[in-house]
Amino acid sequence: MKTPLRQAATPRRRTAPRSSERRLVTQHPRRRILSLAVGAAALPTVSRMAWAQAYPTRPITMVVPFPPGGTTDVLARIMAERMKISLGQSIIVENVTGANGTIGVGRAARATPDGYTIEMGQWSTHIINGAIYALRYNIAGDFEPIASLGTVPQVLYTKKAIPADDLKELIKWLKANPDKASQATISAGAHAFGALFQRETGTRFQFVPYRGEAPALQDLLAGQIDLMWSSFYSMVHVRAGSIKAYVVTAKTRMNIAPDIPTTEEAGLSALTFSPWWALFAPKGTPKNATDMLNAAAVDALADPAVRKRFADIGLEVFPRDQQTSEALGALVKADIAKWWPIIKAANIKEE
Repeated sequence: MKTPLRQAATPRRRTAPRSSERRLVTQHPRRRILSLAVGAAALPTVSRMAWAQAYPTRPITMVVPFPPGGTTDVLARIMAERMKISLGQSIIVENVTGANGTIGVGRAARATPDGYTIEMGQWSTHIINGAIYALRYNIAGDFEPIASLGTVPQVLYTKKAIPADDLKELIKWLKANPDKASQATISAGAHAFGALFQRETGTRFQFVPYRGEAPALQDLLAGQIDLMWSSFYSMVHVRAGSIKAYVVTAKTRMNIAPDIPTTEEAGLSALTFSPWWALFAPKGTPKNATDMLNAAAVDALADPAVRKRFADIGLEVFPRDQQTSEALGALVKADIAKWWPIIKAANIKEE
C-alpha cells in the first residue's frame, strides 16, 4: 500500500508591517548610529576633562639652560621647591648647558607639549640669543609663556688684582691696556653688556665664553680672567675681599649693595637695564596646564619666604599684574623690538 503523498505546504504569505512598525525598523539603525556618533564625539571632551582634572599626575621637569650654581639655577630651584606645594608634584631641575643657553632652550622647545616640561628662561636666552645666533627654534613662536618672575640688575666685577679703586680708574686702566684684559661671557646678555660698555667708554678687551656663571666666577676668583658682568649672587665674594665690584646697571642704588654706584650716576645710561627671568613651556602645551603652572608660580612669588630669598640675590619680583602669561608674551615681543636693533648696531656676533 502506497504511502499517501503529503500535500506540499503552501508558503505562508508575509504581510507588510504596519506603518508604525516600518518607522521602528527604519529608525532603529539610524538612532544607533547617531547615538554612537554622539558618544564618539564626546570622548575627546571627556578625555580632556579627565586630563585637566588629573594634571599633574607625575613629576615635572624644569630645564635650566646653564650649569648649577648660577643665578638662573638658583632661581629655578627656589621656584621648583615652592611650586610643588601648589601642584602636588615634584619639579625636577635639569641643567642642559652650552652655547650661551641655546642647547637647553632648544631641548625645551622640542619637548612634548604636555605640561610636563617647562623652562627657566631669561632675557638673554629668550631675547638676545635671537639677535646673535642662527637658532633652530623660534624664540617668539615656539614657546607658551607661563609667568614673569622678576628682574636682577647686573654688576661689573673684576679680579682682585685689577689696579683700580673705582669705575673711572678702571676705565682709565682699560684704555691704557687695550685688548689685554679679558671679560667672561656667561651668556649672550653678558656679551651685550660688555660690548655696550666698550662702546660707551672707548675701551677694548677680549671676550672669553663660559658655559655659565659658576665656572666663570671660579676663574675670576682665581685671577684667570679680568672682568665679568653678573648678578648680585656674586656679592658674597666682594664682601670677602676676593673680587671687586664697580657699577650696577640700575637707576638707583640697591639696598643689597648701597656702596656700588649705578650706571646712571656714571653717565652710562645705555647700560641701565635689569635682565628678567621667566617660565616658559613648549608651544602647544594645553592652556589648562599653563594656567595651573602660572597659578603655582604666582603662589610662590607671593610667599614671603621666597621673596626674602629672591631679595638676598637682588631679584625684584614683578608686580602681580605683570606675572600673567599674557604680560610675559607682551614683554618678549617688546624686548625683541627694543634690543635686536641695539645688538645689531653694536655688531655683536656669534662667538
